[in-house]
Amino acid sequence: MAPNNNPSNTYDFFATNADIVLSAYERIQIRAPSLRQEHMLSAYKEFNFLMAEQSNRGPNLWKQLRTQTTLVAGTATYTLPQSTIIVLDASIVLNFGTTNESRRYITPISRTEYLSYANQLTPGPPTVYWLDRLITPTITFYPVPDNNGPYTFDYFTYTQMNDSNLTGAQTPDVPYRWMDCLVAGLAYRLARIYAPQSEQLRKADYDEAWKYAATQDTESVNVVLAPNLGTYYRR
Repeated sequence: MAPNNNPSNTYDFFATNADIVLSAYERIQIRAPSLRQEHMLSAYKEFNFLMAEQSNRGPNLWKQLRTQTTLVAGTATYTLPQSTIIVLDASIVLNFGTTNESRRYITPISRTEYLSYANQLTPGPPTVYWLDRLITPTITFYPVPDNNGPYTFDYFTYTQMNDSNLTGAQTPDVPYRWMDCLVAGLAYRLARIYAPQSEQLRKADYDEAWKYAATQDTESVNVVLAPNLGTYYRR
């Protein structure tokens, strides 16, 4: 007898933040009728702590943002959005968005390397940048943009995830493939508070869910290894 092949052909399921909280509590044997206001307050805080933790474990592909900023001649330092975690890739572009576009990939330097430069105000097309990871981060270019622009700073950043609120049927700032990992991670965090006897079991479950999600959250491309010879010469 042939199997009954009757799939839904729908892709609509996506848990709300409240759904994830309820599922996380179920994994530590606390059912919905037993939940009190303090349980939801703990869940709200731990959910957002979890999002911060997963931001630190990143970068996550869905939180990569491409931005363009026009640089001003003589201005070395620019403020980035507070949600910026790190700059992933960057280039300096002349004639951005035209058929005459000319692009140069630029690389990061450390605070110590930037401080070692004899003249930080040297003008020219920028070739490197220093990201100062303040609460509101800044980025400083070297050389300082000169009058041969205007130069466009075209870059990808890794940004923090949205807050996880439990009202208004809000959904988590993750793709479908990460929902089980969120439930597992939140269950582990809530077990620390309400079910310490199952904390290690929940941790193992979270570690496994993280491994599966993080393994999938990659770009499937060829890997090319090449020496960055430009760093051996004067910038």
